[in-house]
Amino acid sequence: MAVPARQNTPSGAVESAWYVVWVQAPAHVKRVEGASYDDVPTTYLTPPSRAVRDVLGPRRPTGWVLQQLDASGFDRGVLHAPDCDEAPEGALLLKLERALDAAEKVGVRLCSLCGAAQELEPLLSGFDRGFNPDN
Repeated sequence: MAVPARQNTPSGAVESAWYVVWVQAPAHVKRVEGASYDDVPTTYLTPPSRAVRDVLGPRRPTGWVLQQLDASGFDRGVLHAPDCDEAPEGALLLKLERALDAAEKVGVRLCSLCGAAQELEPLLSGFDRGFNPDN
């Protein structure tokens, strides 16, 4: 799906541009009752080339893992990506919503080694945090 957007040029001007995103139906979108989609253009993405796969490596597994810590202390758990070196072996994979629920509990922190903190913090505190001058 492409949406009209604007971008800055190296000279500092602003020009029209297209922002293209991959939308997987029906996971990302749902039909609007009574609307016709016959004229909606679609372009199927080609799989990444072998060179791209070789450079990027395998995709990271989806989900999150909660490492339970000693319940008597303040630190109760750490949320990790499943491929994090610090994640416990064989731990239950949490979907995003369950991971966010766990992250909001007192004493649970987000791992900064695997990127859990960088990926989940904006979802917990809101994306516009840092962009609003009142915050």
